[in-house]
Amino acid sequence: MALAEIKKEIIKESNYQQSINLQRFFKTGKGEYGEGDIFLGIKVPIQRRIAKTFSDLSLKEVEELLISKIHEERLISLFILIHQFERGNEIQRETIYNFYLKNLKHVNNWDLVDSSAHKIVGAFLFFRDRKVLYNLAKSKNLWEKRVSIISTAFFIARNDFADTLKISKILLHDEHDLIQKAVGWMLREVGKRDLETEEEFLKIHYKEMPRTMLRYAIEKFPEKKRKDYLHGKI
Repeated sequence: MALAEIKKEIIKESNYQQSINLQRFFKTGKGEYGEGDIFLGIKVPIQRRIAKTFSDLSLKEVEELLISKIHEERLISLFILIHQFERGNEIQRETIYNFYLKNLKHVNNWDLVDSSAHKIVGAFLFFRDRKVLYNLAKSKNLWEKRVSIISTAFFIARNDFADTLKISKILLHDEHDLIQKAVGWMLREVGKRDLETEEEFLKIHYKEMPRTMLRYAIEKFPEKKRKDYLHGKI
């Protein structure tokens, strides 16, 4: 059975010391955003290799990995979904997109979102109605909000910035640093392709932005301009 084989491979690649480091890095302590997440200590390149080897798993088997309490099993399942989505036909891509949304509660850490949202949700919605992103942006769930903005990375890469800016505005006053960082990051990505568009947005909103969001958004600016933004002199 392929599922048993992949689980055996995952266990074989586990590293105890690395798992301890990851538990700390991903804030798995009580009351932290990753509370209760379990790590086996497998590096991402190894996880990608495992996912490629088992990329033909059925959706039922992928789901068994995605609902796992083990972080690496969830990330590997997402890498498999991406493989299947990218080589699938339109019907298969829609099935994977719907499966992803149905199981969003298991895409519950920042690396899981950042590795998959744009490659599945963003890619599927590029030529479709994007209302679902606005629903996610208004969610009370941290990870659904992060999916909403990170999904737009697919649009940004194709010089389509409107939804990034609109969703950034919805999330502008979010109190969680993982949302502030994600919004700032996406605004910075807009600026890499169209600095004027990013600055038009910033000049309107930068004084009300959380500092973390602003710092991420202006990270690549020349030092003087960065200081001017931080000191409210624009």
